[in-house]
Amino acid sequence: MLDMRRMQILRAVVSSGSVTAAARHLGYTPSAVSQQMAALEKEAGTPLLERTGRGVRPTDAGLLLADCATTIGRHVAQAETALADLRAGRTGRISVRYFATAGARLVAPALARLRSEHPGVQAELRLTDPDDPLPEVKAGRTDAALVVRRHDAPPVDGIRFVHLLDDRYRAVLPRAHPLAARPALRLTDLAEEPLVGSELPGPCLDAVLDACGSAGFTPDFVVDSGDYATAQGFVAAGVGVALVPEMGLLAPSASDGHPELAVREVHDPEPVRSIWAAVRATAPEGPVLRGFLGALRGVASQAQAGGADPA
Repeated sequence: MLDMRRMQILRAVVSSGSVTAAARHLGYTPSAVSQQMAALEKEAGTPLLERTGRGVRPTDAGLLLADCATTIGRHVAQAETALADLRAGRTGRISVRYFATAGARLVAPALARLRSEHPGVQAELRLTDPDDPLPEVKAGRTDAALVVRRHDAPPVDGIRFVHLLDDRYRAVLPRAHPLAARPALRLTDLAEEPLVGSELPGPCLDAVLDACGSAGFTPDFVVDSGDYATAQGFVAAGVGVALVPEMGLLAPSASDGHPELAVREVHDPEPVRSIWAAVRATAPEGPVLRGFLGALRGVASQAQAGGADPA
């Protein structure tokens, strides 16, 4: 097998025209360069240099290996540059799994922030509803996933959770509904109301059922819409009222002027779903993943405070 270091020495000898000049350029002694060339000729099984007066010139085999050494050197330099860009976060990739409302309110602005800081990063995004994305995170097939889970949920082996925000549910009523005249509602005010279901079975629905159970009633769902926008359409049509998290609202407040809906805070208790980013516990947090998690936390903090993200 040919020694790559010796090939680079051969390139220096060929380009300088003599062993002495190559040794001076490389910081070696002439005898050391000669020994390396003899060893390389033995590896190649053919002469690589021939003497011409005080200098040397390459044989066809020597010229071939010198050209190969030049190409290898160029590829190594390109690899070092690419690696430096990757370590610094100037390039790279990230794969993210998310659910629908988190995509619009969290992932999109966080990705915009990430790209403003790391414009060379490529992102692969995929909606997970209704699948559980944690097996993909644990297996390393995706870098991060946004999930809903309780604060007191048991740990998941191989997964690290980063809390982003607590998304509070609001009551959505037809604007002409008698309860819409109140500035805020107690959850028990909805106990006798026909409810439009907006959640698929899972942690989001559990947050609603747990809150209603704490208030002492079981919600009467007259229709299951399966998503927040459809649920609010049923409410606007007068089918019933709904409990919708703030991130799923078409109009975050009544003052937004939605012609048919009124949105009111709910208390005693207030249903809440907690949103987390899940990453592999053993995954090295490089600049791209670290930047994306930081962007998610920034967007979530702003959303929790009720601000609009400038991205």
